Amino acid sequence: MTAPAHPSDPATTPAASTTPPAASTPGAVRAAAREALERARRRTLALTDCLDDEELCAQHSRLMSPLVWDLAHIGNQEEIWLVRAAGGQDAIRPDLDPLYDAFQHPRAERPALPLLPPEPARRYVAAVRDRALAVLDTARLDHDEADPLLADGFVFGMLAQHEQQHDETMLATHQLRHGPAVLRAPRPAAAPADAADLPAETWIPAGPFTMGTDDEPWALDNERPAHRVDVAGFWLDTVPVSNRAYQAFMADGGYEDPRWWTTAGWAHRVQAGLHAPLFWRRADDPEATPGGWLRRRFGVVEPVPLDEPVLHVCWYEADAYARWAGRRLPTEAEWEKAARHDPATGRSRRYPWGDADPTPELANLGQRHLQPSPVGSHPAGASPHGVRQLIGDVWEWTASDFAPHPGFTAFLYKEYSEVFFGPDYKVLRGGAFGVDPVACRGTFRNWDYPIRRQIFAGFRTARDASPDETAGAGR
Repeated sequence: MTAPAHPSDPATTPAASTTPPAASTPGAVRAAAREALERARRRTLALTDCLDDEELCAQHSRLMSPLVWDLAHIGNQEEIWLVRAAGGQDAIRPDLDPLYDAFQHPRAERPALPLLPPEPARRYVAAVRDRALAVLDTARLDHDEADPLLADGFVFGMLAQHEQQHDETMLATHQLRHGPAVLRAPRPAAAPADAADLPAETWIPAGPFTMGTDDEPWALDNERPAHRVDVAGFWLDTVPVSNRAYQAFMADGGYEDPRWWTTAGWAHRVQAGLHAPLFWRRADDPEATPGGWLRRRFGVVEPVPLDEPVLHVCWYEADAYARWAGRRLPTEAEWEKAARHDPATGRSRRYPWGDADPTPELANLGQRHLQPSPVGSHPAGASPHGVRQLIGDVWEWTASDFAPHPGFTAFLYKEYSEVFFGPDYKVLRGGAFGVDPVACRGTFRNWDYPIRRQIFAGFRTARDASPDETAGAGR
């Protein structure tokens, strides 16, 4: 069975606006919200219509829900927030609320629940969407609307992001499933001609910058509020760590040498038997592929491309590589300064390239491809300092635990962010090829356990400046 090849396939959908500019007119907000919701739904259906009912109901990994659970959960959350909360309407299926409450049922247990079968689930989400769009057509969406759910269309943007985040999770489930390929997308373009000549690292000068946001209309609670952070000067990789570079770590015994691992990381490496990124395996004939490694990518087995960012590594692996290389992972504040600070004006941009919405020339987002672009790609999307691919391609692990910004206030509910704050979770930044632009910006924060590898995560490294470097540069 192959994926549907039609314009609603995310890989063939043109890039569109992400969020409305601050203080947009209600009409502009309404149009942006409708487009974001409809784009998300096209992707949801493309990720589910390509599989038969048996595969939709199967649990392809205990790390993930059955795809049919995600489908109905998307509809249930939309009913709760758009139909009931924003629209003030009666519930459609209140009996489904506990069934699709992610906090009541761990993923491993969801296949045993009395879930809606695929066709009833499709009918349910379609019925909810009809009601939700009717609410959107009449809701007050002014910037100064007293109801914070409706001001600037926040709740509609939140639900578009929620659906796209589940679409990314469903894409990860597709990667974990075994069987023939059902998703199709063109490969990214080759690296630009200057990629091989880029400096290995880029200097990010010391000084303050504004981290977080107060004026991004659809920013989530953990991105707020904007606050001043003073960052010491540091060096950052110009591009993400590549498969070629990561294989050098492997070839040098990086997985066998406890010197490079934290105590917890080494214990996990041994217990989990880590020896390579997830989905990699040795080729039967080492001469048949560079480095002798193959990978499975959405049902296709292929040689590991040496010039792509390394993918499907956990935080412990990223940290060990950085130590082996004599470097470290950047902090979250360092990452955001590199991605947003404009040294010419002192302001923080929405994205590395400026405030304009992402396009295919600027970043690899939106599932247009099913893999990262080669390292050094998207020169038009570089930061003012020349750092490339900070947005798109792979989520990037940082050294930081997930913590609230100073002055944080939970909104709409504590379970979105607050319950996850603490040392158990590490922050990832920047988005990946499977992230939609509506859920990716310079302030967007992702987080996960340091053992997670099924997510589309890679990394880049940093280092402190030596005293001679700092003094010599006059910084």
